[in-house]
Amino acid sequence: MTITLPAADQGVADGLPDERRRWAIAAIFTALAMASLDTAIANIALPAIAADLHVSPEQSVWVVNVYQIALVATLLPLGALGEIVGHQRIYLGGLVLFTIASLLCAVAWSLDSLLFARTLQGLGASGIMSVNTALVRFVYPGRMQGRGFGHNAMVVATAFTFGPSIASAILAIGPWPWLFAVNIPFGLVAIGIGFAMLPKTPKADHGFDFIGAALASACLGLFITGIGSAAHNLSPVLVAVELVAALALGFILTRRHADHPAPMLPIDLFARPMFALSAATAVCSFVVQGLAFVSLPFYFEDVLGRSQVETGFFMTPWPLVVGIMAPIAGRLSDRHAVGLLGGIGLVLLGIGMALLALLPANPAIPDIIWRMAICGMGFGFFQAPNMKAVMGSAPPHRSGSASGIVATARLTGQTTGAALAAACFAMVGHNGATVALALGAGFAALGSVMSFLRLAVK
Repeated sequence: MTITLPAADQGVADGLPDERRRWAIAAIFTALAMASLDTAIANIALPAIAADLHVSPEQSVWVVNVYQIALVATLLPLGALGEIVGHQRIYLGGLVLFTIASLLCAVAWSLDSLLFARTLQGLGASGIMSVNTALVRFVYPGRMQGRGFGHNAMVVATAFTFGPSIASAILAIGPWPWLFAVNIPFGLVAIGIGFAMLPKTPKADHGFDFIGAALASACLGLFITGIGSAAHNLSPVLVAVELVAALALGFILTRRHADHPAPMLPIDLFARPMFALSAATAVCSFVVQGLAFVSLPFYFEDVLGRSQVETGFFMTPWPLVVGIMAPIAGRLSDRHAVGLLGGIGLVLLGIGMALLALLPANPAIPDIIWRMAICGMGFGFFQAPNMKAVMGSAPPHRSGSASGIVATARLTGQTTGAALAAACFAMVGHNGATVALALGAGFAALGSVMSFLRLAVK
C-alpha cells in the first residue's frame, strides 16, 4: 500500500503553524461539541415533542434512538472512507449534513419528518466524530498531540454532561425546535473556518469496501439496538435475536477481512497489544460514565429527594473537573507513560464510584461534591493519555480507522452502561443506583488493570 500526500500539505505530519492550528481546532471542536450535545439534549425535550406532535412517549423515544443508531452504525465505515478520500472531506461533509439536518429538525411538522431529519443528523454527527481524533493528530505537531487529545476529551466530556442542563435552559425560554435551531449559526461558522483552515490529510490507494461497510453498519446498528431494547425492558427474545445477529455479522466481517490490507473492522490494529488494551480500557471507562450518569439523577431525586436544579448542581463537579484535568493529563502524556497515567486515572475513578456507592443515608452537600470531583479527576486524567495511546499505536495511514474506534468505544460504552443501570433498577428497584455505582467501580478496576498492563507493552 502507498500513501500519497498532497503537495500543498507536505508539512501536515508535523502539524499546522500556530495561528492556522488554532483556527482549525476551533472548527473541529465546535462541530464536536454540537454532535456530542445532540446525543444528550433530545432526551430532555421528549415530553414536549410527544405533546406537540401528538404521539405517545414510547414513539417519541425513537427521536433519540434513530440518532444513536445512525451515528454508531456508520462510524467505522466513515472512518475508513476518510483514509481514502481525506479526513477533512469526511469531517466537512458530516458538518454540512449535520447543519442542514438541524434546520430540518427545527421545522419538522410530524414525527416521521423529525425521525428522518434526526437520522440525517446522526449520519452527519458520525462524519464529525469518526475522524475528529484523526484530524487532531494531523493538526498538532507530535510533541503537542497529548495536549490536543486532552482538549478533545475535555470537549466531549463537558458537552455530553452539560447537554441536559443546556437543553433545560433553552426549553425554559423557547419551544423544542430551538434545541436544533441553535446548531445552525455555529455550524455555518465552523463550516467556513473548516474549509479555509483544515489540512489535507494523506490518502490511501486502496478502494472502499462497500460490502464490508454494510456489514459493519448492520453489526453495530444491531448491537446498539439490542442494548437499547434491553434498557427499555423489551422482550428477552427480541434482545437475544438482535445481539446474536450482531455477533454473527461481526464474525462474518472478521473472517471476510482476515487478509485485507485495511479492514473495515480494524483487526490489523487490534493485533497490536497497545491498541487493543487502550480500546478495551476506553470501553470500560465509558461504561462507568454511562452507569453513573443514568443512576445518579435517580439517586439524587428519588432517594435523597432533591430537586432537578439540585441534581444538576450535584452533577456539575464531574465535567468541571474533567475540563481541568484533561488538558493537564494530555500535557503529561507527552512526557510520561500512558499506561501509568491511564491506570492512575481509572483507579481514582473507581475510588470515586465506590465512595458514591457508600454515601450515608442523608449526606451533606459537600460529601456529594467531593466524591463527584474525585470521579471527574479520574475520568479526566484517563481520557487524554488513552486517546493518545489509541491514535499513537496506529500508523498514520490508519488514523481514520483508529479514530472510528475511539468514537465507537465511547458510544458503545455509554450505551452499555446505561443499559446496565436500567438492569440494576429492574432487579433491585430502589437500591438500583447503589448497585449501579458499585458495578461502575468494578468496571473502573478492570480498566485500570488493563491500563497498567500497557506498561509491559513495548
